Amino acid sequence: MSDPRHRPLVTPAADGIHFAFDAPPFEEPMEILPDLWWVRLRLPMRLDHVNVWLARDDEGWTLIDTGFDTAETRLAWERLLAGLLADRPVWRILATHYHPDHIGLAGWLAARTGAQLWTTRTEWLLARLLSLDTSEEFDRVHELWDRRAGLPEELVRERRAAGNLYRRRASPPPGCYRRLVDGEEVWLAGRRFRVVIGEGHAPEMITLVSLEFDLVIAADQLLPRISPVVSVPASAPDTDPLGAFLASLARWRDVPADALILPSHGRPYRNLPVRLDQLAQHHEERLARALEACVDPATVWEVMPALFDIEIGPGQLGFALGETYAHLNHLLRRGAVDRWLAEDGAYRFRAR
Repeated sequence: MSDPRHRPLVTPAADGIHFAFDAPPFEEPMEILPDLWWVRLRLPMRLDHVNVWLARDDEGWTLIDTGFDTAETRLAWERLLAGLLADRPVWRILATHYHPDHIGLAGWLAARTGAQLWTTRTEWLLARLLSLDTSEEFDRVHELWDRRAGLPEELVRERRAAGNLYRRRASPPPGCYRRLVDGEEVWLAGRRFRVVIGEGHAPEMITLVSLEFDLVIAADQLLPRISPVVSVPASAPDTDPLGAFLASLARWRDVPADALILPSHGRPYRNLPVRLDQLAQHHEERLARALEACVDPATVWEVMPALFDIEIGPGQLGFALGETYAHLNHLLRRGAVDRWLAEDGAYRFRAR
């Protein structure tokens, strides 16, 4: 496999994004660079897959992300462990962030292989907390979040009846881990990478940038076709994750157009500078829509349809509400809207 610096741009798209490979079948490893494999694992949702990366070194194998904790995903890993990964030990599991499609099986895989978990402190803490939380406080906080959004009562009840969905998709990660920090160097597949922290989608998400080899393991921060969910969490309803996301885009501005970008969803691609501009523009357009929807006082629930061009089903409702919250909170930080708590317990937003 040739050095990615000298690979041609292939599969050009009309918007300037160039896809480097066709997607392999689910669970079938594809070597995309020497000692670096791409595997697509199934997800039981509209976004039907997560990409995991397998890196081989003298020490053994590093698994980058894990998929949900489901019987199907465990079986997929058993097949990989008996096949491609059988030639040397799995010594490290690198989880890019706390979402269950990325760290959901880290605990099981660590117990199964003896590997050590590497991640950032915030992502490890969130994964431990959410995977172990069975408290009534969890339900109370999330119910309050829904009511502050102006969600209809029947939907509030339905969402609370569902409980802590995180625990159904992720087993607890190991109680001991190796902390990664921004700017730290990590060796993978014979290459040196720098840890570059992304914000917005997750508070301390790992991306790995190899400027020497023009390669970025991008996690969910730099997806080729969709923007990552940027959502206000119920535990911190006054935060501005969208502001953090937009500000953090500058951290990858030095990555050249011919660098190979490995996202956690979708296909590997090139021309990151164009994609960074697209992501910023996408959110500016949504901010404009949200502001227009607040000419008259409106709740998060009432603004939400203005931001999405698709029907929002039960499985997407939490994401859509959180994204709408994020855009309204960012408008509030910009001084573009006013917010107050109405007598019905829901926030109202109005354009200034």
